[in-house]
Amino acid sequence: MRLTTKCLLAWCCLFLCVSGYGQPTPSVPRVFLLDGNHLQTTKQRLRANDAQLAPAWAKLAQEAKQALASELFSVTSKGVTPPSGDKHDYMSQAPYFWADPKSPNGLPYIRRDGERNPEINKISDHSTMDKMVAASETLALAYYFKGDEAYAAKATQLLRAWFLDATTRMNPNLEYAQGIPGINTGRGIGLIETRGLTHAVDTIGLLAGSKAWTAADQRGVQTWFGAFLKWMQESKNGREENAAKNNHGTYYDIQAVAFALFLNQHELAKSILETAKQKRIALQIEPDGRQPLELARTKAWSYSTGNLDGLMLLARLGENVGVDLWNYETKDGRSIRRALDYLIPFALGEKKWTDQQLGEWPPQMLASHLRRAAVKYQAPRYQALAEKLQSLTPSARIRLLEQGTVQR
Repeated sequence: MRLTTKCLLAWCCLFLCVSGYGQPTPSVPRVFLLDGNHLQTTKQRLRANDAQLAPAWAKLAQEAKQALASELFSVTSKGVTPPSGDKHDYMSQAPYFWADPKSPNGLPYIRRDGERNPEINKISDHSTMDKMVAASETLALAYYFKGDEAYAAKATQLLRAWFLDATTRMNPNLEYAQGIPGINTGRGIGLIETRGLTHAVDTIGLLAGSKAWTAADQRGVQTWFGAFLKWMQESKNGREENAAKNNHGTYYDIQAVAFALFLNQHELAKSILETAKQKRIALQIEPDGRQPLELARTKAWSYSTGNLDGLMLLARLGENVGVDLWNYETKDGRSIRRALDYLIPFALGEKKWTDQQLGEWPPQMLASHLRRAAVKYQAPRYQALAEKLQSLTPSARIRLLEQGTVQR
């Protein structure tokens, strides 16, 4: 069949649209924890001036305007220097370790699980990174939904400062995370502090197509995350965290999968997720839904809900490569859903929590889990229970981010 020049141009345009090139922003953003299809629907509703989403958008827009005034965040701004002598290395102190009152100089520090030592605030890298992640995500969401390039430009500045700029960037390792004075300068456990970077790769996906975020930026951050993922897989600290049997292992997997997806290493991501069926779900959850390794902590409720949140995030990541962790169940009944069902009676006050929980015992911590489960399992009961524990305000950001439809 002979193709005219006009036909060839039409085919080229079609290819460019399908492949994602030549558009101001992709119709469905390349995100992994967030639901790209739902974000696209939200964008369409906002541009149609959907009144139901107006309060949530108004609050996000207000927060994005505040983020426009953010300083550039950097690991080099901390007031201490890591053992390497390089301020570009991330550094933090173990939160549950305190000076030994029986020791003349307080060393070595001793563990008081669940009690956060305020000394950790003297090293600012963890809080600085969390602020960078939060500000850049807010800006990128505002850009994606409304297309204001000012938001994309600021988000790009924040990301460049953290990952790319030679004077401010973080080195892609966690050799000095959660060190214990008098014992070590860093531990594998410190890897849990970079779990927020899984949101950073979604933020980058939201910026695709903006004038600010360039191909060089994309290559640069891919190189950074490639080096960081390699460090996670090969370093002593990374290997130790991968081997952790409790929530630390869960959050290691979340990071490894999210970063692998970002780097188009889909087979690696799929392998980790498949392994998680036995390595995380079957190992961590009992047939009745208890999570013994989290119940052993001094904040057993917080850690049980926290690890369940991690398993749900892992299940969300599995959707990207066709690995179903939501419905995975061992022969004796261990599953994500069973862990959720175990916690519900305690959140509702139908059963008394007899395991330790230092400080507050907030039942509403389970509300977000129930909302996700309501959609994934099409269970209206979960939605009703979530509302009972904590009603969503009209301005809640989650209304823009997550699908809430449950068939009744």
